[in-house]
Amino acid sequence: MNKLFGTVVPIITPFDNQDHVDLESLENLTEHVIQGGLQCIYPCGTTGEMLLLSVDERKAILETVIRKTAGRIPVFAHAGAMTLKDTLDLAGHAVKAGADGIGVVTPSYFKLSDQGLVDFYTTVAHSVPDDFPVYLYGIPQNSVNDINENVAQEIASRCKNVIGIKYSFPDMTLIQKFMLVNKGTFSVLVGPDHLFHAVCAVGGDGTVSGNSMVIPEHYAALWKAIQANDKDLCIRLQRRTNILNGILCAKNNISAYKVVLREEGIIRTSKMRAPMEALSASDEAILMAALKENHYREIVGI
Repeated sequence: MNKLFGTVVPIITPFDNQDHVDLESLENLTEHVIQGGLQCIYPCGTTGEMLLLSVDERKAILETVIRKTAGRIPVFAHAGAMTLKDTLDLAGHAVKAGADGIGVVTPSYFKLSDQGLVDFYTTVAHSVPDDFPVYLYGIPQNSVNDINENVAQEIASRCKNVIGIKYSFPDMTLIQKFMLVNKGTFSVLVGPDHLFHAVCAVGGDGTVSGNSMVIPEHYAALWKAIQANDKDLCIRLQRRTNILNGILCAKNNISAYKVVLREEGIIRTSKMRAPMEALSASDEAILMAALKENHYREIVGI
């Protein structure tokens, strides 16, 4: 089973002014990611406002991305949902639609025991073929439930298709403990972008970065430097992305992504799905001015 590496892109979900998923803009965004030199597309994750989408919308989004990608880079679907029934439905659909694997966030809102998490993931992983890759997804600051290394090991021991984790809390100690799962073969991707180089330097596989869809050239350059083991260049490029990401995340990062992508003609609107908030006109102006002042399309230091 193929593991993920480099920059995995949790794309936004574009909407039209009537609050329908804009599939044409979605196709444009998919092509933008591919042409940006990034390694995988990950629709319907947190950045894609997944819990505000219907199951049917999520299926249409995945099918559109897979069709447009046409095998050029992997497509992993986020299948986590508020109910186990919907999660199993989305996981099964991902297999039928031709996705390369799935990520599954921990159940949200209601607190579970470690055994509850093991049972949940075992059920999901066993519902898809044994050779269909599954990544755990921990984001405790949003979902309430957290995954530790013992839970990850127990799940991986029971399910040979659970091959890694995306962990979105900046705990480097825990992140490195995940790397010891399955005798050091467990794939570890980090959510916090500022840890991209650091995690790869200690044995991780990459990052899952919403920022990368806005500044893909920077992430492509950083991944190339990581592969070349050019430490000095990695440091310069990581610091550069940190500055730009600070601008993108100053307010609502998902809203900011949509504004920039709209301004560049990749998607048609910057609409968010309620109750998510769009940036105000003044915040949009501040965002674009700050990015331009920092020459966000220029890769410096190479």
